[in-house]
Amino acid sequence: MPGVFEVYVKTHFSAAHSLLGYPGDCARIHGHNWIIEVYVQCKELNAIGIAIDFRDIKTAVKEVLSRMDHSNLNELPAFQHVNPTSENIARYLYKELSRVLNDETVRVSRVKVCETPGAGAFYWED
Repeated sequence: MPGVFEVYVKTHFSAAHSLLGYPGDCARIHGHNWIIEVYVQCKELNAIGIAIDFRDIKTAVKEVLSRMDHSNLNELPAFQHVNPTSENIARYLYKELSRVLNDETVRVSRVKVCETPGAGAFYWED
């Protein structure tokens, strides 16, 4: 059975959101320092033993998060029709980063989004 390598980067961004239809405080606008982890898999390493350069992942993540950082997530086009929950943010990041990073050798395997250090969501596709 061939092995699989999985590398990740961890970063953060700050943004506000509100959850429409939520029966509690989160229905009001509030903010989080979101913690993001992006995992990328590959089955083979390049000639110098690297799956994908961490710098390439960080650059892609930074570009996507720059559209979200210090914003009201509810106002962004990606969240016009869905609540900007940790789950929906994870799915959004997964899809955006997959478009940029996936190729014949590597693929985004999952994304983790935490709104607090102890609570978050993963998103991946089989």
